Amino acid sequence: MAAVRDMRAFGIHVRKGTCGASVSTTATCGKLARFVRAPARVHSKTSARTSALRVSAKGDDFDDFVQVMQDRICKEAALADGCGKEFIVDKWDRGEGGRNGFGITRVLEGGNLLEKAAANVSIVRGNLTPTRAQAMSSRGRDVDPEGGQAYSAAALSLVFHSSSPMVPTFRADVRYFQVDGGDGWYGGGADLTPYYLDDNDARDFHNFWKAKCDEFGGHLYPAYKKWCDDYFYIDMRREHRGVGGIFFDDLMLPTAAARLEDDLLVSCEDPRGFTQAVAENLMASYLPIAEKRRGLEYSAEQRHWQLLRRGRYLEFNLLYDRGVKFGLDG
Repeated sequence: MAAVRDMRAFGIHVRKGTCGASVSTTATCGKLARFVRAPARVHSKTSARTSALRVSAKGDDFDDFVQVMQDRICKEAALADGCGKEFIVDKWDRGEGGRNGFGITRVLEGGNLLEKAAANVSIVRGNLTPTRAQAMSSRGRDVDPEGGQAYSAAALSLVFHSSSPMVPTFRADVRYFQVDGGDGWYGGGADLTPYYLDDNDARDFHNFWKAKCDEFGGHLYPAYKKWCDDYFYIDMRREHRGVGGIFFDDLMLPTAAARLEDDLLVSCEDPRGFTQAVAENLMASYLPIAEKRRGLEYSAEQRHWQLLRRGRYLEFNLLYDRGVKFGLDG
């Protein structure tokens, strides 16, 4: 019962029964970390950490970075899984020998720890459709809402679905977007979706990312935690998807950000370094939690509950996910 009380203190509604205490809705996920609420708009003063890789005009080397990180993450995840399988690789391109963009999809399926894990890289070039341009313009980006501007984008995204319902699902990504003639911006994040909540795991996950954010400015974690809580919300069900983490988008240099009137923007002195640090620490934030819980026993009912909750996970992707909508719009 103490664990159930702790979960309610986090704003997690729990269902009691043969399945034990399970996450049914996270109606007030914003209470989880209890650190501080983000101000509407704030700029950091001096970064506590200076990255060796600075922001480039076009971000071309970020293309290479996400591919290197994909390879590193897949090797680390396969080793942790321990089943002897490796991620299978599927490469694709958008024509003209990849000059219009290409992607690398990597998947591990049927593992000991990971039932299905995907780590995908997309390097895309093209021209903005009106739908895409209007979505960006509405967020204050310097984009012609009529569309037609050339753009380039590079992204690494991963979703790790666990074999055991006692191990949470993990989602993360980092990305860079550049419109020709305009400023480029970074985005990304990491979040945790447990089926059966361990309040210590949730606290450890948030403390991990708070520490990483604090290296670049004490204002970042409260802002990006709140952004994650707000973004991963299934409005029609009045519930959050999981216990959150961090989420950020449209992150650019303060000199570029200062030209925009955007109450949601929370800037960073080193957006490139911060985004890279997020990518480099993804596995360190998740694997210790997964390893600790992978050996716990579970029932057929608990496995059934896991599959039901995955349906809610998919609901969010189909209804609200910005990246899915971007892909479908052109």
